[in-house]
Amino acid sequence: MSDTNPKDHPTGNAEKDPDDWTTGDEPMTGAQTSYLKTLSEEAGEEFDDGLTKADASKKIDALQEKTGRGQ
Repeated sequence: MSDTNPKDHPTGNAEKDPDDWTTGDEPMTGAQTSYLKTLSEEAGEEFDDGLTKADASKKIDALQEKTGRGQ
């Protein structure tokens, strides 16, 4: 068994900085859009539907902190 198999460490990619993602400049995913809408409503902030994947990830992290989600 190899230590380099990503399936052995399924959260390994989650630790990558969004700025380093190769697809970070693509439009955010449907899942990100949905979750970000929910978090924005809970935080009382305006939802921005034009974010990239990387920016959406950062915004989700910030709103999770603000709303107490994702703890």
